[in-house]
Amino acid sequence: MEKTLEGIIIKGIGGFYYVEAAGEVFECKARGAFRKKKITPLAGDRVTITVRQDRENTIDEIHERKNFLLRPPVANIDTLIIVSSVKEPVPSLLVIDKMTAIAVDKGIKPCVVFSKSDLGDTAELEDVYKKAGIDIVSVCCKTGEGVEKVKEMIGEGITVFTGNTGVGKSSLLNCIDERFSLATGEVSDKLGRGRHTTREVTLYHIGNGLVADTPGFSSLDIEQSSDVIVKENLPFCFPEFSEYLGTCKFTSCSHTVEKGCCILEALKEGIIHPSRHTNYVAMYNEVKDLKEWQL
Repeated sequence: MEKTLEGIIIKGIGGFYYVEAAGEVFECKARGAFRKKKITPLAGDRVTITVRQDRENTIDEIHERKNFLLRPPVANIDTLIIVSSVKEPVPSLLVIDKMTAIAVDKGIKPCVVFSKSDLGDTAELEDVYKKAGIDIVSVCCKTGEGVEKVKEMIGEGITVFTGNTGVGKSSLLNCIDERFSLATGEVSDKLGRGRHTTREVTLYHIGNGLVADTPGFSSLDIEQSSDVIVKENLPFCFPEFSEYLGTCKFTSCSHTVEKGCCILEALKEGIIHPSRHTNYVAMYNEVKDLKEWQL
């Protein structure tokens, strides 16, 4: 006896995939056809599976992805929450801006969280991203400041938290939902974490959404070729540029140094934050000579 179900992959490990469907979790193998097509199922993939009593369950179809990351490997992400500490370690706004740009390029909503707000004033940092129209919150896990706002950021879809080692990502997740640490232990036992590599992504139910636990990936691998943004697309990855695009004097305007550039004019008027434009120029210079065949 067998049945067909629609579900979502919540973990893949050692060639086995754990699919949540109809209120249960089923261990499945991917059909060989995926391997021939060099398609690897990812956590977050919406799939069709066949569940059998006498033979192994199989993933028969991977539904079209709206986006995906390779490092960490997650599909169909709705929100990327970039966690950076105010101090210890000091924040790199260039790294944050690269991450927000990658998110926008992939149709993912970026949010920025500054942790350890008890160690320093976050007003100037918040101003950078408020001007950019990016959701921003400062949090302190010791006092609980800002934790409710981060919960609201998670929403109902798939959320990935990213941030360098030491920024307090795990502490923040445990503040968001104290069951998270328990849930990770329970699900890990069920899915066999510890027996395999710990660089596998697992999705957990937090609030009304799913949060990706990305062990071993302290931050997005922002140098991976799949996430390189070509120079033509880069201006569209800075939300505060959008109303000025197409209005510059020259259609080939790179928005870096040209006369008649409306973005540079907005920068001069204080509408666009200098830090964001400086980082845009740095990113533009990294890719301006890149050819499509090099990607």
